[in-house]
Amino acid sequence: MTNYLPITIFIVEDNPWYGELLEYKLAQNPDYTIRRFTTAKDCLANLGDQPDLITLDYSLPDGKGDQVFRQIKERLPEVAVIIISGQEDITTAIGLLRQGAYDYLVKDEETADRLWNAVGNVRKQLALRQENARLREQIGRKYDPKHAILGNSPQMRHLASLIEKAARTNITVSISGETGTGKELVAKAIHFQSERRDYAFVAVNVAAIPRELIESELFGHEKGAFTGAVNRRIGRFEEAHKGTLFLDEIAELDLSLQAKLLRVLQEREVSRVGGTAPIPFDARLMVATHRDLAQEVQEGRFREDLYYRLLGLPIILPPLRERGQDVLLLAESFLQDFCAQNNLLACKLSDDSKKLLLQYPFPGNIRELKAVVELAAVLTEGDVIYPQSLSLRRQQTATSSNGAEDIPQDESLRAQTANIVQRYLDAHKGNILQVAAKLQIGKSTIYRMVQNNEVRIR
Repeated sequence: MTNYLPITIFIVEDNPWYGELLEYKLAQNPDYTIRRFTTAKDCLANLGDQPDLITLDYSLPDGKGDQVFRQIKERLPEVAVIIISGQEDITTAIGLLRQGAYDYLVKDEETADRLWNAVGNVRKQLALRQENARLREQIGRKYDPKHAILGNSPQMRHLASLIEKAARTNITVSISGETGTGKELVAKAIHFQSERRDYAFVAVNVAAIPRELIESELFGHEKGAFTGAVNRRIGRFEEAHKGTLFLDEIAELDLSLQAKLLRVLQEREVSRVGGTAPIPFDARLMVATHRDLAQEVQEGRFREDLYYRLLGLPIILPPLRERGQDVLLLAESFLQDFCAQNNLLACKLSDDSKKLLLQYPFPGNIRELKAVVELAAVLTEGDVIYPQSLSLRRQQTATSSNGAEDIPQDESLRAQTANIVQRYLDAHKGNILQVAAKLQIGKSTIYRMVQNNEVRIR
């Protein structure tokens, strides 16, 4: 249930009797603090008290309603203003609503009731705005590099410095690194520390969208632009206006669309599929790929001009196997969060488990480490995680000629993925929805693995 905070309402009405009527009606809610004014001058002089809502008589003795309204909005752009007029002038009403008035009410015997409903709706919107602000603040803390980007290795200290520099500007950021190294996490850390934090972060996985739909996905389409386009659709560039657009796996973009993307970035405007009017946008762009874009350019799969347009500030994420003791730091953090979220007994890693994690190459990087330690927390019988609970997918050690233990060639990533999905299915008694949520993969992926006999429901 939503908790609504008290609000302050200014009633601006030169007719004392009518002003008292409105005040009496609204005062039935004890959470409303009401102040009444009979002139525009008195109302404007008290705007410093930051009212949440103003009911404004359109015909005041010392100012026309539209002029007073503009003065109010210039000083308090966020305040809700409800115009109350003795005349039903549609043209005036439409004009004021277009300028940002919340509502336009005509004085009659039902005005007080309609005002009561309108104020209630304003209060709900204020509560939603406050909740959004609170969530933005929480998200900002979540993606603060000090908390989101864990690691003490030199590579991670350098990464934290690059994130801080990127957040101070609007430069395009290109993030590269192996799958599972946290490219989207870095993009979010930059966004939520930048001046655009109060606007949308829109992420698009280019590789996950069918080629025939990617143009509509990015740029939008008009109704009737193609078969199935029954309504107008806003594209991701428009959704990200004033915020950040993150294009993951940018190297997978078809060459023909690369040319269109280049034009969009040069002109800073998009045209919806089937449309003719250009639509300006202001969005910060970040891209990511696990491929070597420079190599893709040399081999003719990526446009050189687009490559240089996207390069901006390059950030290269190191694979987990090169981050030394960061593996244990991340593992312990994942364990702590998972146990707390699932009301499990707090777990810790045994010395042998720590040694095993430090030896393992983690081809799936951070994503794999997270899945391994979370599954271990489910499988362990006590509060200590021993090596037998670590699903490292039949990773075995061999003794080298000097007697040291080396890690041999491991399985394909596909086989390793199937192994860990199987372990989760076994731990959760074949509940595909739970496993999909725990591993943060699509349930269709697991169903497909079952159909292909890669995993079994036992």
